[in-house]
Amino acid sequence: MVKLKLRDIGNSVGVILPADILARLRVGSGDYLHVMEVPHGVELAVYDEVTARQLELADEIFVEDRELLHKLGQ
Repeated sequence: MVKLKLRDIGNSVGVILPADILARLRVGSGDYLHVMEVPHGVELAVYDEVTARQLELADEIFVEDRELLHKLGQ
């Protein structure tokens, strides 16, 4: 586990990722990350346009077909 400090960046708040975490993610300055809510907190992953679109579609389906999905889950 790594302890990260939040820092003011203009009107926002940011976090500095240590070099070893950037290396594990294979990202650097200017790259994008997905931030996903998971049961224990949040997860960071390398941003991928295909995955992002799939997640958007899944969200739309969950909203549009909520009742049907609920019945299927019973």
